[in-house]
Amino acid sequence: MNRSIIIAIIIAVGVTAWIASGQIDTGGDSETANGDAVAATKADGTSADTAETHKNQPKIMGVRYAISTAQPKEQEIIVHGRTEANRVVELKAEISGRINKIYVEEGDRVKSGDRIVSFDVKDNKARLQEAEALVRQREIEFNAAKKLNKKGFSSDTTFASAKAQLDSASAQVTAMKIRLNDLVITAPFDGYIEAREAEVGDYVKDGNGIATIVESDPLLITGQISELQVGNIEVGGKGSAKLVTGETVNGKVKFIGRVAEPETRTFRVELEVPNKGYKLRSGVTAEIVFKTNSVMAHFISPAYLTLNDSGVLGLRTVGEDDVVKFNPVKILADTPDGIWVQGLPETVRLIVVGQDFVRAGDKVRPDLFVAEASQ
Repeated sequence: MNRSIIIAIIIAVGVTAWIASGQIDTGGDSETANGDAVAATKADGTSADTAETHKNQPKIMGVRYAISTAQPKEQEIIVHGRTEANRVVELKAEISGRINKIYVEEGDRVKSGDRIVSFDVKDNKARLQEAEALVRQREIEFNAAKKLNKKGFSSDTTFASAKAQLDSASAQVTAMKIRLNDLVITAPFDGYIEAREAEVGDYVKDGNGIATIVESDPLLITGQISELQVGNIEVGGKGSAKLVTGETVNGKVKFIGRVAEPETRTFRVELEVPNKGYKLRSGVTAEIVFKTNSVMAHFISPAYLTLNDSGVLGLRTVGEDDVVKFNPVKILADTPDGIWVQGLPETVRLIVVGQDFVRAGDKVRPDLFVAEASQ
């Protein structure tokens, strides 16, 4: 056989023997390692199954909580509206005639009974004097008929006729006095003159406009309140309003409508506020806030709010068993310092750190949150 072939066969046999001896040694080491592991497990008294169970258990999340206690909170209803004068009256002529004098200008303040304009008297005073003279004549005739009737020289019919004529003459005097009063138009209440249509020399007929007088003290702030909230306020209740011009005023509810607007299903509501000096104007946009009954609510930071998997707004709390609970809440008011919410028990452990990393039903490790002192 060729020498080179013999050498190749010897090398191949040697390599094969070396590989085989390595596999045997490795197997022996592995078995020994497994044996040592089993012995160690038995020495600790812990089974492999128990180790696997600990490995699969969920990790308990740590959270921080603050104790929150409910407080009485006066509820508020916000309505958008505008200011209105308490009364606006257009004064009109009650007789026909020519205006001979004007006593006020537009913007003037007037008191009840102050003169606004007067008409030319013409023959009205003379007609009054004529009516008064007729009354005196009828009184004489009546007295004569009365004496004759008592003595039996006059019938009851004649006496009654004299009495009727006297009454008629007296009625004419009264009518002429009323007419003379109508020649002067006066202010029916305290207010100011918003507009004046009449001028000196104008001839007006009965029913024509003379001037518009406005009463704005007190001032009304009106709005429309929804049918869901109208039952929460009452006449005489407190309220306030912030005007778009910057003023804030307080008042009381004067009127609540009984019939809803067909289109909006809302009710008219009026807040009456003082307006001394007529500083507040009518027709200004305002935001009205009505006070209602107090309810128990929690005052918290809006940062504690979260959403559940269904998108419901609420807060997460920790129960006595350290299990997380989700509480849907309703926001009652939003202030620069925090929010008022309703829907929590009277006293709760409110999660303030980690609320977005846990879910309802999770077991947690709660720690009391202590705010850091300001430096």
